[in-house]
Amino acid sequence: MRTPKKEPQKQLLHLVLGGELESIEGITFKDLSKVELVGVYPNYASAYAVWKHKAQQTVDNAEMRYFVVHLHRLLEPDEDG
Repeated sequence: MRTPKKEPQKQLLHLVLGGELESIEGITFKDLSKVELVGVYPNYASAYAVWKHKAQQTVDNAEMRYFVVHLHRLLEPDEDG
């Protein structure tokens, strides 16, 4: 009996980045040279876990923010997913 072959799951790339903002009301970084590019992840769940960890490390600094960027939407804007 043959085991059905699994289709490889499509990568939906996500970028996690963060840094200190000029104001808590906006999304303008104080110093772009200090923005941390945390990493690129193959799906939202992985990126979210890293984002949450980084955000919890900086909870005492109200101006420090981390973001999840949906790279797959930028790379393939016509695709659903």
